[in-house]
Amino acid sequence: MPDSLNIGIVGLGVMGHRMLERLQSHPRLRATMAWDANPDTCARALQLHPALRSADSVEALIATPGLHGLYIATPPGPHMRLSALAFDAGLAVLCEKPLTTDFDAARRLVRRIADDKLRGAVNFSLASSHGLACLQHNFGAGSTLPMGTLRDVRIDLAFAAWPRPWQMAAGAWLSERAEGGFSREVLSHFIFVLQRVLGPAAVWSSKPVYPPDGVGAETALEAELRVDEVPVHIKARVDANLPAAERNRMVWRAQWGVLTLRDWFGVTGQRKGGSEESLGEPDVLRARGQADQLEQWVAMIEGRDHLLPGFDEALAVQQTIESMLQTV
Repeated sequence: MPDSLNIGIVGLGVMGHRMLERLQSHPRLRATMAWDANPDTCARALQLHPALRSADSVEALIATPGLHGLYIATPPGPHMRLSALAFDAGLAVLCEKPLTTDFDAARRLVRRIADDKLRGAVNFSLASSHGLACLQHNFGAGSTLPMGTLRDVRIDLAFAAWPRPWQMAAGAWLSERAEGGFSREVLSHFIFVLQRVLGPAAVWSSKPVYPPDGVGAETALEAELRVDEVPVHIKARVDANLPAAERNRMVWRAQWGVLTLRDWFGVTGQRKGGSEESLGEPDVLRARGQADQLEQWVAMIEGRDHLLPGFDEALAVQQTIESMLQTV
């Protein structure tokens, strides 16, 4: 592989712009081509990133000579088609979540990836986090269980508004039941962590609350899952009185202590009888995790082992999420 790895970006909304910013400082990954369905959005990106070139169509971008990878940051509807086109062109694919709205197409693509040994991953940012590493050490396969037997897991999410203010430019789909909602966008990250550490979760009960218009995404969700004998309690809601823009906590309670993920990347630990101690502040661990994610991306492009979630793992996460969005 050459020193520079050229990346095409499809979709220049919030996530596309964030990735462009992150790639600017990487020594090897280079965002060289971009496309968005909105020409004005594309023009703004080119103005901010003069080295970037635009393509006449998404098909033309994928066929550009010299590309090594494709980052897909569109709404979920076209994910399967775009991924398949990129695989046809021999590219490595990093796709945003939620993975799909077409589960049959996703299953076919997962089989193709396995059969043809294709290079594909989905952007669950906690895959490269210190918090996940701590949880795997304490509770994952092969762990000696230094905190003892896991008793339960609790996930608590709250949002002052949905979509969040910084997402407003991403499009109406985020606020609609068909593709959007906080469960697919945010809760999915924590379900990924849960299933990466413990394995597949079964939905025992679920109570989503939807607005009466039949269009809007969920406004609240309470659910109980089981992973083997471990109960998982979930409470998530939109709360206009929330003092902060959002809150997220994932609490793992074990025989001899508690591990907590908070504010995305922050981690705290508490031994039984002791006080809670920080194992890393969110901002510091976020920067470290994001840097490692890019290195994992390089490894995937080069065909080496990596920790990024595959399409199969992302599909399993979404199946759990979709089950919760039904009344069980």
